[in-house]
Amino acid sequence: MTQQDSVKFDANDFLRHAPLMPGIYMMRDVHGDVIYVGKAKNLKNRLSSYFKTKQLPPKTQALVANIASIETTITATERDALLLESNLIKEYRPRYNVRLIDDKSYPYIYISDHPFPRFSFYRGARKRRGRMFGPFPSSGAVRETLNLMTKVFRVRECEDSFFSHRTRPCLQYQIQRCSGPCVDKIARSDYLESVEEAMLFLKGDSQKLVDLLIAKMTLYSQDLQFEKAGEIRDQIQYIREIQGSNMMEESRDSLDIHALYRSAEIANVEVMTIRDGRVLGTRAYFPKVPKDTSDEEIMSAFVTQYYGEHRQPPRNIILSTALSEEEETWLLLGLSEISAHQVQLQYPHNVRGRKRKWFEMVANNAKHSVEIKLASRAQVEDRLFSLNTLLGFEKNIQRIECFDISHSFGERTVASNVVYTPEGFTKKYYRRFNIEGITAGDDYEAMRQALTRRFKGKDPEKDPQGFPDLLLIDGGKGQLQVAIEVLDALNLQSLRLLSISEGEGKVRGRDIIWMRDKAPLPIDSSSPAFHLLTQIRDEAHRFAIEGHRTRRDKMRRRSVLEDIPGIGETRRTALLTHFGGLESLKSAAVEDIAKVPGISQKLAEVVYQGLREVG
Repeated sequence: MTQQDSVKFDANDFLRHAPLMPGIYMMRDVHGDVIYVGKAKNLKNRLSSYFKTKQLPPKTQALVANIASIETTITATERDALLLESNLIKEYRPRYNVRLIDDKSYPYIYISDHPFPRFSFYRGARKRRGRMFGPFPSSGAVRETLNLMTKVFRVRECEDSFFSHRTRPCLQYQIQRCSGPCVDKIARSDYLESVEEAMLFLKGDSQKLVDLLIAKMTLYSQDLQFEKAGEIRDQIQYIREIQGSNMMEESRDSLDIHALYRSAEIANVEVMTIRDGRVLGTRAYFPKVPKDTSDEEIMSAFVTQYYGEHRQPPRNIILSTALSEEEETWLLLGLSEISAHQVQLQYPHNVRGRKRKWFEMVANNAKHSVEIKLASRAQVEDRLFSLNTLLGFEKNIQRIECFDISHSFGERTVASNVVYTPEGFTKKYYRRFNIEGITAGDDYEAMRQALTRRFKGKDPEKDPQGFPDLLLIDGGKGQLQVAIEVLDALNLQSLRLLSISEGEGKVRGRDIIWMRDKAPLPIDSSSPAFHLLTQIRDEAHRFAIEGHRTRRDKMRRRSVLEDIPGIGETRRTALLTHFGGLESLKSAAVEDIAKVPGISQKLAEVVYQGLREVG
């Protein structure tokens, strides 16, 4: 349902036709941009409140003044409404919504949608088919948990290509870290049972898991299958050891604690994750919060977006900020449906004992995280102000881009492009350029190619946010001249340029700044401006070296096979696909190599010998 008037939004006409049902509403401005997404148990009543109430908060007044149209979507369940609202906010990023910054960089445990599911470390957008558990507070927590999965439940971690081409068990099976489904050492039904048990553990239901295993052990004992009963006994013992370690006051609680702290324009929701009494860690989230947003709005929006298709809500959630009765009821129904178990919300006033101690710990962390961010921001602002003053710029610097070149004796050259803003390093805008077609070791031509690829076809008038206020080149006067030539050729003379190099004698602390049409400028090594420039330069250097090493190592791996007579691109791909990687191929026997399509017995012997010669 949509109502739109390009001149003025007719609220009365719209409300006459608004549904008296639960669902989602989207508000758009005159440009058609989504400016707010919300949910309601009764769409008509909720939307009426925007236009029938005289005393609206300033933020809501500004929102209503910009409404040109409203669209509603009726949903069948609270779960559907929660997920749809969360997805629409992520898709449209409305300016009047509290927005949880995408957490695709956080680590998860991914359980694949495969006949024999794989358990693996995953970091990225949550669009894969299968199940995900997390996010975890650190990659170490994921790897530690995966280690437990293989030790206790013997689930596989190998790539599907490796799995599908095995003819004999791998080392993981030999050390009892995998049940060997790749070579039929376990029936699929039994393997899937192990997967379900592992998922119970991940959900924090280890007591339920232990009860289930005890029942299985009893059945095996009664059936005189004492070896299997003994294996399950060892499983139970190990799970109980885990329950007994890393416990706080012998608790077996599974809960999340969300503590909100605000200062200035910064809001932080600190989340502690506890599963089966094991504190997995805490993580700070800094959502985008519109001006004049209440604490309740922030907490409600955060919880709605935090729990979704790939994040399982625990049975207990403690919130530092109380929600309205209507919002709490809505959330509980939706979260309970998502998790398939009853979810309970608690607030500080009714939390006692160990939970109270945990909450206070999280609340203190929330405050500390904001203080650190404010201090860091103040330092960034001080450094940017110092640089502005040093260079005599009238307009405040909002975006600095820096380029650097890395190679080994002229080979595998990579150029890096890093971005710095008042928020610090903005890694989503980082880029690398693989440099081709130049004389080995010619850093000037490498820089020319990188800058051309970055700025060719770009227009600062059409995309001012995507252009730097200052372009920093590592390499001194020569590199600066290359940059000037490139930008002049692209008609981008207005882009401000700066290069930095060591001073006479390359004495540390006597660096020189080079700029277009200006005399060399010495810079004090103790100044905030110097610290900022060297910090950005070092980051560009790090990013370039990292890219160069990745490219170099990739080429080295490829050359091992390509240097073997008779092995071209097609056969190399066939070999690596069949064995799932170079390491497995190195350990393969001649007869196994000969089974690969396109590889004869004679060629298999050549490959086998060639791999032995290179180690």
